[in-house]
Amino acid sequence: MQTTNTTDFPDESGSEARRPGDPCIMVIFGASGDLTKRKLIPALYNLAKENLLPSNFALVGFARNEFSTEEFREILNEDIKLYATSDVDPELWKWFEERIYYMSGDFADPAAYQKLKAFLAELDTKHGTGGNYFNYLATSPNFFATIVQQLGAGGLTTEENNWRRVIIEKPFGRDFESAKKLNKDIQQVLNEKQIYRIDHYLGKETVQNILVFRFANGIFEPIWNRRYIDHVQITVAETVGVEDRGGYYEVAGTLRDMVPNHIFQLICLTAMEPPVSFDADVVRDEQAKILKSIQPMTPEEVLTRTVRGQYGESANGAVKKMAGYRSEPQVSPTSRTETFVAMKLLIDNWRWADVPFYLRTGKRLPKRVTEIAIQFKRAPFVLFRNTAVEKMTPNRLVMHLQPDEGISLSFGAKIPGPIVQIGNVNMDFHYHDYFGTTASTGYERLLHDCMVGDATLFQRSDMVEASWNIVSPIQDVWEALPPRKFPNYSAGSWGPKEADELLEHDKRHWSTTE
Repeated sequence: MQTTNTTDFPDESGSEARRPGDPCIMVIFGASGDLTKRKLIPALYNLAKENLLPSNFALVGFARNEFSTEEFREILNEDIKLYATSDVDPELWKWFEERIYYMSGDFADPAAYQKLKAFLAELDTKHGTGGNYFNYLATSPNFFATIVQQLGAGGLTTEENNWRRVIIEKPFGRDFESAKKLNKDIQQVLNEKQIYRIDHYLGKETVQNILVFRFANGIFEPIWNRRYIDHVQITVAETVGVEDRGGYYEVAGTLRDMVPNHIFQLICLTAMEPPVSFDADVVRDEQAKILKSIQPMTPEEVLTRTVRGQYGESANGAVKKMAGYRSEPQVSPTSRTETFVAMKLLIDNWRWADVPFYLRTGKRLPKRVTEIAIQFKRAPFVLFRNTAVEKMTPNRLVMHLQPDEGISLSFGAKIPGPIVQIGNVNMDFHYHDYFGTTASTGYERLLHDCMVGDATLFQRSDMVEASWNIVSPIQDVWEALPPRKFPNYSAGSWGPKEADELLEHDKRHWSTTE
């Protein structure tokens, strides 16, 4: 089967999304960290390879480490060999490397920002970047407000015939109150159109394809509602443990790390109403409506509709012996931090009334998989009452987001033979079969969108606060009532048995992911 009629969606200005970014300088705060070498530099290189990085471009790494520009370039020259997603073209890398610079400084030192301002002015002249700057905060969240305030005080956020933007990494706050305060602090310096709250998950092709799948195909949207859909399941499973992130994870936990950002964004894309255009604020208006429609739980509902877990060592007989969470580096031997979360959410609007959304996410599960399973209601059984058919299996549509991107639809078909028997069959679509594979870190689309001023895939302040408003009652109950039995699932299993019971109570079960 061949694909035809490929279409590029327009950005806010109406031009094609495939155009190169605007001339600009990117400043990475915390440039000596892992994110820069593992994701950001490879993503920028991939944009250059696709002719989507502007020719008038420069990059400034800013961190406390005392490097010269030459030393920073040498470090990245070695790192790109390890972390590039495809073969590195020496000539293209040389072109890119010549546009990389470095400055050392303290994030809270006003003098460092004056020095940065003067340096950026020099680079504007050298590379013809027109005074357009975007700053990427690849630092600890503790520095987010400080850096933005210092940028403002240093005159680096004022727009005069140019643009100034700031990309802020997750987590955006620890709870509702801290997210609200962080929004207030940065909005004293920046207007909302200058703020790009990034979630790299939304850079994945298949996540973006949810909108295309729903709204560009007339056969699905008419049945995408409570009349035909029984329930929705979202699974984000990881086989790895916390690895070297024990210190971070002890503070964050799976609820904070995954639910208010990654998973709620998937819920928004799955459940939102059709926007009237692909304008950033129009799309985000519809996403915000979904978040504001999710019913916050009462303390009693938290006890019956949420499950938390922590992995112990792998069970006897496991192929590979895996340590429990409490044995991981930088983790307390009596830790109460959750590494698994499951819950049942309800969206209180006309389209989704009484349709439960079940979600689960965790570390040390048997398979790395992210999927959205849409289970439709069963067909009436009356026609098959006097046949050999014992039950009707409901149709299920599964959007596979990683690692194998694609979509599958299961439905019933008659098994050949003299009697009526129904077998379950699958129609499968795999991205690589039709469109090939594109080397990607997941950051390319988001960095490019920032350069062209398209904030569609970035969170707005009201979306962030609405997400934390849903999570806050769960945080309150879990903090008030410590877990009684951690660890409560074996590394390599599908989580605690209570997660299965959450669905079994509603006479449902998790989509098969084995």
